[in-house]
Amino acid sequence: MTEQSSKVFLLSLGCSKNTVDSERLMAQAEAAGIVFTQSATDADTIIINTCGFIADAKEESINETLAAIAEKESGRVQKIFVMGCLPELYRTELQTELPEVDRFFGTRELPAVLNAIGASYRIELHDHRSITPPNHASFLKISEGCSRSCAFCSIPRIRGPYISQPLDQLLREARLLQENGVRELNIIAQDITLYGVDLYGRQMLNDLLLRLSDMDFGWIRLLYAYPLNFPLEVIDTMRERANVCNYLDLPLQHCNDRILRSMNRGITKEGELALIEAIREKNPDIRLRTTMIAGYPGETRQEFEELLEFAATVRFDRLGCFPYCHEEFSPAFSLVDSVPEDEKESRTAELMELQEGISEEKNQLLEEKELIVRIDRIEEGAAWGRTEWDAPEVDNECSLEPAGHRVAPGTLCLAKIEGSSPYELFGTILKVLE
Repeated sequence: MTEQSSKVFLLSLGCSKNTVDSERLMAQAEAAGIVFTQSATDADTIIINTCGFIADAKEESINETLAAIAEKESGRVQKIFVMGCLPELYRTELQTELPEVDRFFGTRELPAVLNAIGASYRIELHDHRSITPPNHASFLKISEGCSRSCAFCSIPRIRGPYISQPLDQLLREARLLQENGVRELNIIAQDITLYGVDLYGRQMLNDLLLRLSDMDFGWIRLLYAYPLNFPLEVIDTMRERANVCNYLDLPLQHCNDRILRSMNRGITKEGELALIEAIREKNPDIRLRTTMIAGYPGETRQEFEELLEFAATVRFDRLGCFPYCHEEFSPAFSLVDSVPEDEKESRTAELMELQEGISEEKNQLLEEKELIVRIDRIEEGAAWGRTEWDAPEVDNECSLEPAGHRVAPGTLCLAKIEGSSPYELFGTILKVLE
């Protein structure tokens, strides 16, 4: 146990990639005897791993930092450290505005964070992570950074250029996760499509997927695939391997050719439609998730209506839409942010209303069917879980009556679906599978 700080509260904000970073920090620190608390009031030190991607995330990060400062001023907490995306962008400004914070750290300063809390970085623990709940589902981050130049995005500025993690290293990390009870592995990166090109001279996503599938995880799911030059052999593997989920997160952002050019996406509407058709032809059982941006600089009403028509025609299984955020460290910051904020919000709501109707129709088709569901939590007597078509935190949930079956988080079961809403399924557990 260190004398400097024996109890630490770590708050991890933002995306699943941040979660992985926080779990790596915890594993290193725990190896040095540091204890992590469940509450800030029980800690000597608070660490906040921030998100700085969009305005709402920045605001949340600042508000949590202010709450930590209040704990320090009350005498309940001795030190505050803020790390991650927000300091990477605004370290100087934060140091000036929030002098109560003891130190700020960027996204690539894990050893320095550890030193600040009385621990040392150990290279032999590079693959180790302290898994955060739910313990049966976890993320495997296969690369760091991004070398794309999407106009709306500041991630290359925050995280640096694209660096693939070596395949053997990822397999070791996956094995450690499996030994710690992980049954559902979600493959993530800022861009999984490019995995391996920088290290091996070719796309290696399918090679990695095959090796992970051989490890006998229950479910393996693919998140955040860049549409340009997506390796379609991955869809063949998905169809052929039972433990590779019939699911792909394919963020398209828009469909109008002019806007796609301005966004520097490298693909056209025709290219997007051809890719979707090829994916669905190879695997008719696949569920596609996408993300769209409404109110990009210069987006006309006609261009937005083209996006509405595109979503209505393609009928994505899962779709999220966000109002454009004018980020000062993104290439699009040089453009005129011409769409009013209320219009951005209105367009976002309009697209999501359209998608709600599509989701409701698709869920109704599942009523009276028997589906495999993995349980995430037990709440007020109901077992809440997800199908293979639903990623943690962002997709549909199933609320199931246990019907006398003993289930716990991680349990895989067969369920009869008896009802639905646009984003939920309701039913009864028929059988426990594992």
